[in-house]
Amino acid sequence: MNWDDYRFFLAVARTGKLSSAGQQLGVDHATVGRRVKALEEALKVHLFDRSPQGYSLTDEGQKLVTMAEGMETSAVAAQSEFSGEADSVSGVVRIGAPEGMATSMLAEVAVRLCEQHPKLELQIVAMPRTFSLTKREADIAIAVSAPTSGRLKFRKITDYTLHMYATKEYLAKNPPIKELADLQRVRGIGYVSDLIYDKELDYIPLISPDAKPFLTSTSVHVQLEAALANGGLCVLHDFIARRHPELVRVMPEEVSFTRTFWYIVHEDYAKLHRIRVVSDALIEHVRKRVNIKPD
Repeated sequence: MNWDDYRFFLAVARTGKLSSAGQQLGVDHATVGRRVKALEEALKVHLFDRSPQGYSLTDEGQKLVTMAEGMETSAVAAQSEFSGEADSVSGVVRIGAPEGMATSMLAEVAVRLCEQHPKLELQIVAMPRTFSLTKREADIAIAVSAPTSGRLKFRKITDYTLHMYATKEYLAKNPPIKELADLQRVRGIGYVSDLIYDKELDYIPLISPDAKPFLTSTSVHVQLEAALANGGLCVLHDFIARRHPELVRVMPEEVSFTRTFWYIVHEDYAKLHRIRVVSDALIEHVRKRVNIKPD
């Protein structure tokens, strides 16, 4: 019995499925099942209840999670101390980030990091969702809300602003918008309300309780493309909108939001050299890009 047995156990405990654990570990689901069964036989204990919905921890399994995570912490610390990472940056770093920010900012800094460190592999997961660092869904997360629980380290990256935008063509073809009541006469674009994953993104009710978008998407870039296609008014990040000169702000004083990007990392990984290198470059790059002053 070795650390790998517990590594497979933790992957199943965190994902609840052999297939998902296998994807996380880079092996097939059958291998994961064999390793879990071998651990149960070695410990002479039943760790999971199996069902069509997946694997759920038994009471004994829940107790083992705490012990196995302690082993994981020691393994990560040993890697940091003795792997020779101080001389090179190598290995995989997965970054989970909001879609709008990831597509607008992270590709550029990721390319630069990979050029500087040929043995580094960066994975950017750009999705409209939150990421669980406890379940190891990502090594680094960028979020619009600070975490409130878990063994996580976090710090503020920067504030950013959002305003309401439409194309010059759309505004020219429609009656002037001078006050909030005028918004009821135009088409709006926004998030699918029941699929908003963070309350900080629920802008529409803050503009007007009567406002209702006619075109919604979980993707900010679908919303952007709809606005560029003269589909109506849309709340957009200023760092995204400034790339498109055909977009203009609408009622910038009345409709203005300030939000924050937070950097989050699990405390077990915070001291790893590759994590520190990627984190420092990422934070510096985001701060510069967000705070570029308009011409």
